[in-house]
Amino acid sequence: MIRWILLGLAFAAIPFLPPFYLTLLNFMAISAVVALGLYLLTGLAGMSSFGQAAFMGLAAYTTAIATTRWEWSPWTSLIVALALCGLAAVVLGSVTVRLKGHYLPLATIAWQMALSILMGNLVSVTGGHGGISEIPALRLGPLSLRDPREYGFLTLGCAVLLALACAQLASSRMGRALRAARGDGVVAASFGVNLPLIRLQVFVLAALYAGLAGWLHAHFLRFVNPQPFGLEASMRYVIMAVAGGVDRIGGVFLGTGLLTLLGSWLQDILPVLFGRTAQYEVIAYGLILAGILLLAPRGLWPFLEAYLPRHRPPLISGHTLPAPPTPIPRSEVLLEVRNLTKNFGGLVAVNGISFAVHRGEVVGLIGPNGAGKTTCFNLITGLYPPTRGEIRFAGHLISGRPPFFIHPLGIARTFQQPHLFGEMTVLENVALGTYSRTRSGMLACLVGWDKLRGEEQAALAEAYRALERVGLAHLAHEKAGKLPLAQQRLLEIARALASSPQLLLLDEPAAGLRAREKQELAQLLRRLAEGGTSILIVDHDMDLIMGLVDRVVVMHYGEKLAEGAPEGVQRNPRVLEAYLGLPVEVAG
Repeated sequence: MIRWILLGLAFAAIPFLPPFYLTLLNFMAISAVVALGLYLLTGLAGMSSFGQAAFMGLAAYTTAIATTRWEWSPWTSLIVALALCGLAAVVLGSVTVRLKGHYLPLATIAWQMALSILMGNLVSVTGGHGGISEIPALRLGPLSLRDPREYGFLTLGCAVLLALACAQLASSRMGRALRAARGDGVVAASFGVNLPLIRLQVFVLAALYAGLAGWLHAHFLRFVNPQPFGLEASMRYVIMAVAGGVDRIGGVFLGTGLLTLLGSWLQDILPVLFGRTAQYEVIAYGLILAGILLLAPRGLWPFLEAYLPRHRPPLISGHTLPAPPTPIPRSEVLLEVRNLTKNFGGLVAVNGISFAVHRGEVVGLIGPNGAGKTTCFNLITGLYPPTRGEIRFAGHLISGRPPFFIHPLGIARTFQQPHLFGEMTVLENVALGTYSRTRSGMLACLVGWDKLRGEEQAALAEAYRALERVGLAHLAHEKAGKLPLAQQRLLEIARALASSPQLLLLDEPAAGLRAREKQELAQLLRRLAEGGTSILIVDHDMDLIMGLVDRVVVMHYGEKLAEGAPEGVQRNPRVLEAYLGLPVEVAG
């Protein structure tokens, strides 16, 4: 409610602002549009870009050339400008979004510098450093937006609408996928997220935000030249987003407002103090950014947010997602592993192992530490490609396929060490498991279509139901990072259950659980098996394994040592030797 009141006051104040502050308001709103793109790119997806001003310049020069030389309507030029920005982002992003670490920002800096040089040197096209003037003013029917006061309603309205779109996206399946990709790409991929695709999509989306800002900038000033679209401008937008808090929409507006005002004051104060021989505000921006990163790494917004009323958790109700079909009859082979081998250089982690899992069967995969059990899981789920051998699931050859292809077929897993997203709530962590069961894309989530048709509510209801099954429903709105280890393991199981898997891979799910919790876990797994879910479980608690599974596969140094019913395996001399160090003769 307070946010809406502040927004209403901002619009109501526009007619009463003096001309200077009207100009600042327009620049702040245009900067906020760019910074909102950085919220999507950096705050949600964890990617860094120092090239947003280049997309602004591409759109600004497109509309300037189209409207002054070809006499196009500015609204027609907007479509073309955004199309060019999108195309440039697809081409650039296809190459760069797969880069990790500092390589992505370096690539965007190179793109930024290249386009800046072109804008300044293609004199016949861009007018060089003299720029292009006499760009026509925007018109809305009979209304001409020449006055900064009228234009302020447009720029601020665009910023608010795009912020609402960002909020819709952040609270959707795609928003969860982007945050998961930022936190742990392995987990995101293991639950069906196509990492290269969604990173490319959000890169293009951020470029479109910057392109719209460039179009607004050109028709506000009615003049363009290369200076506002250089590397310094891109860095300024990054500083704005980071200063306020790049992972919060409110932080984006706070940062752009403060830095726009501060930039204006610095341009007046610094020349008086140091003379006009250099652009000292660039140094000041750098010092401000360094200070914020040291004193407030998450930006200034968390300090303000602490005094704002907290949102009430949403009421989880309604229908859950429809259950996927289960075409494989009971007793049929669901998973088949044949002669599976994985080499890491000279190390043979898995060596020619073969086994099968039937529908509704619980199979234990056991062995000493370093036997290759987790590597086997990683091969089945597509995290590693096998060196030799093949894996078939439900009739599909899945060996060597990526995780986002394998998971939607009906395979879900937990990890040896809990891989959760601490800043997301327990409910949001589990809702990631519904990703492959929902279909709304980036655009649908951006405009809130997933909520209008009830898909998002159904996904949350499905996640809540999974939490009830593991006894964590009362913690649904707590941050996952606050949970103790035992509850984190149960949370991972709930996330896997939310995907409604045909095959559940559990990697040491009982580690850290107390005796009663292990009994409850065993009862849950038995119910799942009775319902037709196949389970492949790795654990070192032999009492749990032997009392739960239908069949045991024993691994030792990457090879299959034994396979059979729990009673027979427990008496197997080779298994006793591997576990207890007894010679075969004594063990016999």
